[in-house]
Amino acid sequence: MFHPLDHPLERGWVGRIEGERVIHLAAQTLQSFFTGGGTAREHAEYPLAEVRLLAPVLHPPSIRVFDDEASFEFANPAAILGPDGSIPRRPPPASDTVSQGLVVAPRLAGIVGGGSRLAAFTLLAEWCDPAREAPKDRDFALGLGPAAIATGELGTSGRVTVVVRVNGAERSRSLVDGFDWDAAAALAADGTRLLPGDLLAAPSSGNVEGIPPGSAVELEVDAIGVLTQRVVG
Repeated sequence: MFHPLDHPLERGWVGRIEGERVIHLAAQTLQSFFTGGGTAREHAEYPLAEVRLLAPVLHPPSIRVFDDEASFEFANPAAILGPDGSIPRRPPPASDTVSQGLVVAPRLAGIVGGGSRLAAFTLLAEWCDPAREAPKDRDFALGLGPAAIATGELGTSGRVTVVVRVNGAERSRSLVDGFDWDAAAALAADGTRLLPGDLLAAPSSGNVEGIPPGSAVELEVDAIGVLTQRVVG
């Protein structure tokens, strides 16, 4: 999803990135693009430098965050923030005399397409505030983006290296490997059904702690790009 810098749109348009250009596709959302079979009429082209990328899925029907293929928790779809999103650092409780900073858990996320099958991958930054009690410690921000790539472009294993940088300094480099996406999708669909736009987030092995206000945090996977988030407050 994107919008031209000179024509801001809350929902944005579906686009296909090709090199240094973005092609506007005739679909209202990524979900409708998948429902339509993964094809859409092409509209205008825009230089990549002249657009703002948005979260690939602005309003996912559901988000499941996995510890392994046999265990997951639901996350808050209303907490989705796209590229360059501002992560709120809420004032700590009066009893918390030491600022602990925020924690980010970098995750690879699968996006469900048509037929309850995984259609794409993107990056998900799960934010946590240790100064808050569970479950509100992780109910306020989920970074998503900067783009989605078809599952075939990443390979069937979904094996990637996720790098996390804080203010330009590398803080984590972790490998996402061996997660059984088919088993995770089967568990998620058991007794219910998956809808286009549902997110399945793989386990994180590279959490970064103690991120203070004012920090610029980058999550990167070569095939997907860099998801930048900024901690404010």
